[in-house]
Amino acid sequence: METKGGFLISRIKQVGGRLFDRMLAEADIDAFNGAQGRILYVLWQGDGLTISQLSAQTSLANTTLTSMLDRMEQSGLIQREPSPSDRRALLIRLTDKARALREDYDRISQRMNEMYYLGFTEAEIRQFESYLQRVLDNLQGGFDHE
Repeated sequence: METKGGFLISRIKQVGGRLFDRMLAEADIDAFNGAQGRILYVLWQGDGLTISQLSAQTSLANTTLTSMLDRMEQSGLIQREPSPSDRRALLIRLTDKARALREDYDRISQRMNEMYYLGFTEAEIRQFESYLQRVLDNLQGGFDHE
């Protein structure tokens, strides 16, 4: 059986990312892009994470994340501070500027969700997301078997 789930997921990510960035631009939100929004979203859920923790929660490689965090720090969105429990670790913390952007981000994310699920019933959404979670679990399990 020929399948194209991975291809479709990649296309959804590309098209959704471009649309999200366009919606940010139309709303005159230029403080961050969609990829940086993913980092902000994780930090809005729990501030003060290490780069390794952020990497795990955003699925961004440490090297990619480090350069993105550099730009976000220069823009005044995050700050790095030493961890009180581990001298070698730095914690990534949101600035007041970044905290103030959450409402805009949530509003645009809600619009994106409405577009993603246009015409879906609640039951279909739950089922679809359970399938996506299973695919993600399968892929993450592949790292466990290396």
